Amino acid sequence: MTKLNRVLVVAATSVLCATSVMAGGLTLKSNNSQSIIVKVEDLHPFTHFANIPDDADLSSIKLAGVKRVKVATQRKSTTDAGYCEDQQFRDPGGSMYCPYTQLESPSAAYQVTYSYRGQPLASDEYGNTYFTFSVYFRPDELSPAVRETLAKHRISKADAAEYFSLSTYRAPVRQVAIDEAASTFCDGNFVDGSWTQTDSKCEDKVTYKTITAPSEYITVRVDPALSQQEQAASGSPTMSSMAGSRH
Repeated sequence: MTKLNRVLVVAATSVLCATSVMAGGLTLKSNNSQSIIVKVEDLHPFTHFANIPDDADLSSIKLAGVKRVKVATQRKSTTDAGYCEDQQFRDPGGSMYCPYTQLESPSAAYQVTYSYRGQPLASDEYGNTYFTFSVYFRPDELSPAVRETLAKHRISKADAAEYFSLSTYRAPVRQVAIDEAASTFCDGNFVDGSWTQTDSKCEDKVTYKTITAPSEYITVRVDPALSQQEQAASGSPTMSSMAGSRH
């Protein structure tokens, strides 16, 4: 075997070793004492929830479209400890490959997208007020009749909206806030735009407390709804008659 062939064999063996790393955070030690760590996390795309800003116009929420897609159900992160350690010295800002992340295990899903109007983002120089959000359903979460209709017929957005039920709410969240009653603050004044204490030896004593306050976001929940034909067969009220109570 020539020297070149021996080098190729060693390189191929190293690749095979690297690709044999299993999921779950297993560490593989290579000949040069560097390590490759692979971590696999489960994603949960089928929650049927979305968060939108609390200043959004809820009356403007409308179905924008429904389509069959593939969504990732796992995220794999691969970290080459040696490369990332060297990258800290070459690039102070880090590297997009530390770790390298990729989405895996695609699963069939229905993507249901809604649009709404809201306040423009401070960073948006064009002042856009149109936004969208999407939720995902497993195929078996929709009835066979709904799946067949979505697959074989062109229906309007208004008709497609009848297949889904929309509700919104603001969930309370726990936050840490300053307890003003139990805190003391030093006197002072703003001088040339900077806060200057009257007594330089004074020290603020700040006490914190946990409070429950409304979330800064509105949670939107989307659920499957019976089609008009299914509702008629079961004697349930139609979605049109329930539209006024959705929000």
